[in-house]
Amino acid sequence: MTLRVHNLSVSLDGFAAGPDQSRSDPMGVDGMALHQWVFAEHSDADQRMLDLGTENIGATIMGRNMFGPVRGEWPNYDWRGWWGDEPPYHHPVFVLTHHPRPPLQMDGTTFYFTDDPIESVLDRAHEAATGKDVRLGGGASTVRQYLSAGLVDHLHLAVSPVILGGGEPIYDGWDRTTLERTEVEGSDQVLHVVYSRAR
Repeated sequence: MTLRVHNLSVSLDGFAAGPDQSRSDPMGVDGMALHQWVFAEHSDADQRMLDLGTENIGATIMGRNMFGPVRGEWPNYDWRGWWGDEPPYHHPVFVLTHHPRPPLQMDGTTFYFTDDPIESVLDRAHEAATGKDVRLGGGASTVRQYLSAGLVDHLHLAVSPVILGGGEPIYDGWDRTTLERTEVEGSDQVLHVVYSRAR
């Protein structure tokens, strides 16, 4: 069982989201430009990378920012994620937050909100994945925490030809020698760079 990051879109200047994220602008100013490759006509390389992101995944870990725009204490539990009533996960999802709330059961997906240490959350996710791998979603802060702890086995960055000039950095605060580059492949839309845990 491994911890995998897939299709993490980043700008040329190393940001995984633009500045000033909000409910109306969840990826920050100009942040959606990072993901245009996902919605464009896919090359074979793009499609292969997208498909790998769901292959043999049994649980997901994400940060609270990826779940929604609500900050601080939950005023209520009305917010149920960006995805509507049918989230795309169809497996357990662990949401890192300083403000836990009761689990949220939706169509094929249960969200667990936890302030446990990231290592403990990973243990829970591995158990919930029942022999499959765990996918690490965004945002950038969550990915950086796991990278800093040396817990990421697979990191796929989709480098978009966009300069944001600010926002959520992905490269700060972790030792890059813990990973080694194993694949580089480009398309008209994006450059796919894959790293694996250094042996």
